[in-house]
Amino acid sequence: MRVLFATYAVKTHFQAMVPLAWALRNAGHEVRVASQPELADVITGAGLTAVSVGEDHTLWRTANRFLTKRYAEANPAVYKSVREAAVLPFDRADQAPDELTADELAAAYDNLVQSWYRIVNNTMVADLVDFARHWRPDLVIWEPNSYAAAVAAEVSGAAHARLLWGVDIFGVTRARFLDVRGDRTDALGEWLAALIEPYGQDFTETLVTGHFTIDQLPGPLRMTADHLHYVRMGYVPYNGVATVPRWLWEQPERPRVALTLGVSAAESFGGYGVSVQDVLDSLADLDIEIVATVAEREQHKLRQIPENTRVVPSVPLHALLPTCAAAIHHAGFNTLCTTLFYGVPPMSLPERFDEPLLARRVHQQGAGLATHMAEATGEQVRAGVLRLLTESSFRRAVQPLTAEMTAMPSPADLVAHLQELTDGYRRRPSSAVRPIAALH
Repeated sequence: MRVLFATYAVKTHFQAMVPLAWALRNAGHEVRVASQPELADVITGAGLTAVSVGEDHTLWRTANRFLTKRYAEANPAVYKSVREAAVLPFDRADQAPDELTADELAAAYDNLVQSWYRIVNNTMVADLVDFARHWRPDLVIWEPNSYAAAVAAEVSGAAHARLLWGVDIFGVTRARFLDVRGDRTDALGEWLAALIEPYGQDFTETLVTGHFTIDQLPGPLRMTADHLHYVRMGYVPYNGVATVPRWLWEQPERPRVALTLGVSAAESFGGYGVSVQDVLDSLADLDIEIVATVAEREQHKLRQIPENTRVVPSVPLHALLPTCAAAIHHAGFNTLCTTLFYGVPPMSLPERFDEPLLARRVHQQGAGLATHMAEATGEQVRAGVLRLLTESSFRRAVQPLTAEMTAMPSPADLVAHLQELTDGYRRRPSSAVRPIAALH
């Protein structure tokens, strides 16, 4: 079987794909990973074969125009929306999906198409289709917003699936929109129809949600749409190319607490949304060992490093977290899942996209604490860490989540089922014309 993974160039979303790509490759299947050129080294660094398609997207450069101090002072509402990667009103799908109106969702789709989907997808479409026609994959597995891959799969006749890196906020809100749409314009459907029409095909909802969806979250953290076909897969930690430092070879003498606020914040959002210095200062007098991963470009903001703190630019979380008694983090998908996988209760400081949803659900399970990053103070973090270290209920509440994650089918266990699904969904492509020019 030939399997093509595809994502626009964003490292954390690709990392969520790596264990399944390895599993398929180790089972003897051919695997390729398609993305824009800037991700090629990350893909090959994971031991996988990269296919560069299209041109690098400009999403982060576009966003950074709204993340300056001057813009924040002049337009605080827009700054907050961009800073938090707010996907309004989709964020309400967690608590009040029935209150989402057709007008709100129609406007949201129009905004998403213009401000996100076109930017990251349009340059990839022509190359992805050409490669899919050449290589003829049996199955295409795509990051949930990389719709160019769905177009390439449909044109080439491949089965295709979304691989989630968080809660399925998009599948749930799409179902709601279809229920209440009426005569409202569907900007997402119209855009996808325009992408696939030059290849002689019409829009179908499969372009939005794939033939099926691979979900890596444990049950209490999931969000699902009734009409979609979900396939469960246990999360396997993969945090990128890493070397285990010598100081991690032995267990700590004092309770160890990990502090990590994510790669995206430092690389794409102009820094962390909370003062790392304030957090470290609030914990400085505690008899604990803090391991703080702070990007090199952010370390200059630290005035001093407390004696109980080790600051490093990065460390493999799958090596660090098994030695920790608690963790302070942003509730990003990979970080949160790695924390839960090793049974470590988190103090979550979520900021953007589905981080608040995930953090809230972990909190509701009694498995951790959560405070939005914009509202977090050093004293709040200190109080939360002390609770995590002294109240055994948090570690007990994490255990069922850990148990479910490890009991779910592993990527290796899933391979045979993916073969069955591919055989059922794959079809021979119809004859199609080659478009005159790529869409930009």
